[in-house]
Amino acid sequence: MAFRSKIWLCLFTVASISYAEESSYGISGNPGAVNILIGTGELGKRLKIPESSGIRLGGLWMGDGNPILSGTDGKRFTGNSVLILDLSINLEKALGWKGGLFGTEFLQFNGQLTNVDAGVAQGFNSITGAPPLNRSELYQIWLLQKFFDDKLSIRIGKTAPIYHFNNVSKPVPTVNPAISIPSVSGLIYTPIFVNTTMLGAIGGYYNSVYGIVATIAPIKEAYVNLGFFDGNLARGVQTGLKGPHFNGYYFSIAEAGYGWASSKPGIAAIGGWYQSGRLKNKGQVQEGTGGLYFFGSQALWIKKSERKNISGFVQFGWNNSRTLPMNLFAGAGLSGFALIPKRPNDSFGIGIAWSRLNRHIFPRYSEWMFQGYYQMCINNSIYFEPVLSYIPKPGANPNQSNVCAITARLTVLF
Repeated sequence: MAFRSKIWLCLFTVASISYAEESSYGISGNPGAVNILIGTGELGKRLKIPESSGIRLGGLWMGDGNPILSGTDGKRFTGNSVLILDLSINLEKALGWKGGLFGTEFLQFNGQLTNVDAGVAQGFNSITGAPPLNRSELYQIWLLQKFFDDKLSIRIGKTAPIYHFNNVSKPVPTVNPAISIPSVSGLIYTPIFVNTTMLGAIGGYYNSVYGIVATIAPIKEAYVNLGFFDGNLARGVQTGLKGPHFNGYYFSIAEAGYGWASSKPGIAAIGGWYQSGRLKNKGQVQEGTGGLYFFGSQALWIKKSERKNISGFVQFGWNNSRTLPMNLFAGAGLSGFALIPKRPNDSFGIGIAWSRLNRHIFPRYSEWMFQGYYQMCINNSIYFEPVLSYIPKPGANPNQSNVCAITARLTVLF
């Protein structure tokens, strides 16, 4: 029972940890989109900040280049760069405040319209989003308090709701590294981080929002997450660059999940959300909108003695919106870890994403996207990842077809 207890405490606590600290292989394709605490904490160690102080200082830098090989009027190349600095303080160690944790992050992004150039509605590259494409922002500032032996956790402040909700890319950790799934996938396309039926409503990378999240874990195998956030992203406000708003636009969401810690661990969750306020887009007007989603991931094959494993995931989403970009979504993928001889820290995988597009916004009915990647661990904190993306009929540009793009991404955790 002690083994199972440690598994579920690690899996369901709101205070997520860095993928690089969980395992030396298989990080997310965009750790800034799915991790509460970023990086390895090495920066604090280099500055000789003692662990006993409760202060952790870390971060990441990601940069990529994106040549579009076919399907557009002409060959194009775009580049993007993001730096995130992370400071967290264990308040119990620092001040004797039992169950308290404080965190804050600074984000600097400089990039280009990578997805727009390709005409891709869903986004084949998650590192870049809406303008402004050169931004400096307070990405996070929050306070976490745990209650009742970690059965209840409450986080308040500015965060990215996609950390807590519909986070299919998060690892499925156990206390036994031989049967753990690291980050479920290293895919870099947007749908692995944001179910496309919530694009334009839920806050995330890099448009974090102010709000509150409560996690209830009455038993060790299950959890319920409840969230209430500033919903002004739905009316086009770049919330990552703004303070909180109290004007009738709110985003509410709830998710229930169940995990299993057998020899092939996994997790499944279902959620629902509602966006309030008067919403407008392309001549369409409606009072509020909402939707449902589901995701699941599991280790499908494991060779314990060599840490080799293959994991898979599925996603689904639906909304009743006339103003959001997409109304229906389905996705799936497979990833392999430590399968390459003499490359025990490398991973690779494939993914497929399909979205039905809002006919009032896009000229095409739907968009398919296929992506494959190879994530090469250069050392424990530096990863190089070439990615191939193929979009047969890009939804945002009816004059483009058979778009093929390569992304070369370098991720440095510190």
